[in-house]
Amino acid sequence: MFLLSAERIDTAQLKRALENPGAGACVTFEGWVRNNNEGKTVLRLEYEAYEDLALKEGARILAEALDKFGLLGATCVHRTGCLEIGELAVWVGVSAAHRDEAFAACRYIIDEVKSRVPIWKKEHYADGESGWVNCERCAAHGHDHAHGAGAAGILSRDDASYSRQTALP
Repeated sequence: MFLLSAERIDTAQLKRALENPGAGACVTFEGWVRNNNEGKTVLRLEYEAYEDLALKEGARILAEALDKFGLLGATCVHRTGCLEIGELAVWVGVSAAHRDEAFAACRYIIDEVKSRVPIWKKEHYADGESGWVNCERCAAHGHDHAHGAGAAGILSRDDASYSRQTALP
């Protein structure tokens, strides 16, 4: 189950949903909003997603992990909207018969979500500036992001990569 949520993530409920009598391990990952990045003081974040494609690609990643690692269960929830320092931005949980598979699968899921799912992060800094982050890493992987204030974002899918292009008003 891959979800986007504008509301706080209930980790206890998500973890309970992974319970399985055949599971010997449950591994979770929590990604939190931190107060700094690359020497700048961060006040808050905004996440945008192309919901339809994000849900499809997220579900595809979870299906891959279930198959590849022989998982009994897998879930990922990513926040959207404005988040404050300390808030949970993303949660991944897996259950498996053994810990090795559970650890590897949890890492695989978060890495693939960060790489493949069309979700963008904007940081707001103490100096009044703001900026989209991780775009340099996206560019290195062939993703083209053009973020513009007040412009409508359009996503397109070209093979397995997604790009956000700015539409003129």
